[in-house]
Amino acid sequence: MEVIVVGGFLGSGKTTTIINMGKYLAEKGKKVAIIVNEIGEVGIDGDVIKRFGFDTKEITSGCICCSLKVGLRVTVTYLINEFKPDILMIEPTGIAFPNIIKKEVELMNLGEQVKIAPLVTLIDGSRFKHLMKEVKEFAMRQIIDAEILGINKIDLIEPIRLPILEASVQQLNPKARVVLLSGKDTGESFKNFMQLVLPDLEKLPEKSIKAETTKAEITETGPSKAELSTPQETESSIEASKVGSYSAEFAVENGNLSTEAARKLTTELMNTVKAKVLQLNPEFIGHIKLFLDNGSETVKQSVTVYYEEPQEDVIKSKEGAAPTLKILSAVSNADKEAVKAAVNSSVHEVFERKQIKISKIEHEHNHEHEHNHEHEHNHEHNHHEKHKHGDQEEEISK
Repeated sequence: MEVIVVGGFLGSGKTTTIINMGKYLAEKGKKVAIIVNEIGEVGIDGDVIKRFGFDTKEITSGCICCSLKVGLRVTVTYLINEFKPDILMIEPTGIAFPNIIKKEVELMNLGEQVKIAPLVTLIDGSRFKHLMKEVKEFAMRQIIDAEILGINKIDLIEPIRLPILEASVQQLNPKARVVLLSGKDTGESFKNFMQLVLPDLEKLPEKSIKAETTKAEITETGPSKAELSTPQETESSIEASKVGSYSAEFAVENGNLSTEAARKLTTELMNTVKAKVLQLNPEFIGHIKLFLDNGSETVKQSVTVYYEEPQEDVIKSKEGAAPTLKILSAVSNADKEAVKAAVNSSVHEVFERKQIKISKIEHEHNHEHEHNHEHEHNHEHNHHEKHKHGDQEEEISK
């Protein structure tokens, strides 16, 4: 089994790249599994990856961006024993130090049958200048640790700028291999990238098992939530990043939204959240992500930097999905509580204007010494939100 860690700052295009990598490997007859580490209690990117036909195991909590020794070991061991993937890809959150996660895998001593691929770190080339201005110290740590640096989103960059950008990135890490990538291009340059990551891939025989790559239901049949919990922090990359983040999930109770109505609602919500985030940091970089699922289709919108217009995708919902809204805001140099207030007030303002009832889905997260995670779904009236953390309970009036 080959283990590939794909890191990079918020909004660098990790999920899209991993989906492209997974499709490429599946077409080569490889069995692929993906572990997604998300910010906060609500998994978002894992939903997207699952809908593209790959199994994921999400590890979500406020402390995932540090040492993952316990949770990662249990998850990786389970995958090896039960799912037996040819390729295991790990997507750390954008405010993690990917090298720490790679080292954790190396320290597991999983045997000679497990090989660790070179550490991949993605850089959003279209935001590189602002990345170096807003979160330079943190981004530099990610870049310096990388073995392969992917300058991503080159379709958004003027061709004349690419050689300068490539030289700048190479200067920051002379030992790394630098490659140019785009989520919209899986042609020759992408194949060259995959050859760097997995140089022996082409030598392996191709098999017709593509349909079998998505059968394991890891989330339902895997270890308990307690076993997948994360240990005490050894190094807080959350603090080092200076990113204020908050994620939440809401049940949409009386929407009956068409896809077009969901798109308009998502756009209005995104614009409202972004306006409030700009008050916290007028030149923010990070990631605001919205997923509005009407039960049949999901509208996804995202913004990764203060000057960007929302990027939108519409993807098919999983069968039997209930109407829900998932939202993540991770903002550079912003206070976490201020980000939380901006998100919650925006959600309630927009949905009240549309006269659509929503209720917060509570994810109870217990930070004890053993870091047990229990998720309790508690649908409350949309004018009040209760957030439980350990033995404390707070009520926020809307």
